[in-house]
Amino acid sequence: MSEETKEITPLIEIKNLKKHFPVGGGLRDIFKKEKQTVKAIDDISFNIGKGEIVGLAGESGSGKTTTGEILVRLQDLTDGAIKFDGKDYVNITKREEKQFRRDVQMIFQDPYETLNPRFTIFETIAEPLRIAGLKDKEKIEEKVIQALETAELKPAEEYRNRFPHELSGGQRQRVSIARGIVLEPKFLVADEPVSMLDVSIRAGILNLLRRLRKEMGLSMLYVSHDLSTIKYLCDRIAVMYLGKIVEIGPVEEVIHHPQHPYTKALLSAVPVPDPDFERKRIDVDEEVADQINLPPGCRFEPRCPFATAECKTCDHTLFERRPGQLSGCIYTDDELVLKEDRVKDESFNY
Repeated sequence: MSEETKEITPLIEIKNLKKHFPVGGGLRDIFKKEKQTVKAIDDISFNIGKGEIVGLAGESGSGKTTTGEILVRLQDLTDGAIKFDGKDYVNITKREEKQFRRDVQMIFQDPYETLNPRFTIFETIAEPLRIAGLKDKEKIEEKVIQALETAELKPAEEYRNRFPHELSGGQRQRVSIARGIVLEPKFLVADEPVSMLDVSIRAGILNLLRRLRKEMGLSMLYVSHDLSTIKYLCDRIAVMYLGKIVEIGPVEEVIHHPQHPYTKALLSAVPVPDPDFERKRIDVDEEVADQINLPPGCRFEPRCPFATAECKTCDHTLFERRPGQLSGCIYTDDELVLKEDRVKDESFNY
């Protein structure tokens, strides 16, 4: 990580965050001595700097969306501490929460489900302003038009009176972004914002998010399983597996010099559109560990193609392996030995 990146002032500070969901609740579970829980997030810590975009990657069930929802207070945390702009996020007054709702917004994955079909586009974007207490109709009109044009829905007059069913998926997602920025927030959680869109229009949405960061000074948590979009958009990346951050660092370093076996496996599965490019794909078991009865030691150990007996002693402590790049593996990159039966030759055109 460069010296410039190190000096970024944190906007979001997350320390020892946990989110556990109880399992069961029937008569049979009442008499159990130990209550079973799913550890969706299990003791993670990281910061998001002012004006920084951090990507959160991992398979389904890794805990990345839950992390984003906790940061916008859609879910309560089980334990841990979060600071927003230097202030305690957990124990806040109603007045502070009202300001928090203005400063923190979220863009959801599905643009077809997040817009009220009975609201016009104008009503959809104006609603947060009214909830925030703005009553001046002219001011509301001005801010809605500005948000539409900032989201590249121009001219705004052509969109304001339409309904969601009259728009394409890309246009709907731009409406969602306009609704998210109309209050001029400081922090935005983008949960897989392009995963349901055609490939041809994904770049436009990503470029819009980059421009919003530049023009508004927005900080973002970008949640995605798509490493290519994270590489394009983000400054840093955190890789999650079964509730743990297994690797975090500058996006270029993590993509080109992965240190954790799970990150290596993810990157080896990314298609390369070059028929002459030769590489070996790292094969992992498809079966993910039981989220209730987690394996001892490293949670990736049962699937890991580099695993040894020592991996059962791993406690997911993050070690700095390269400047600013931390890995939760007990082995350095040079010490990892790939098992021969876990390599697939994939030197062909995708």
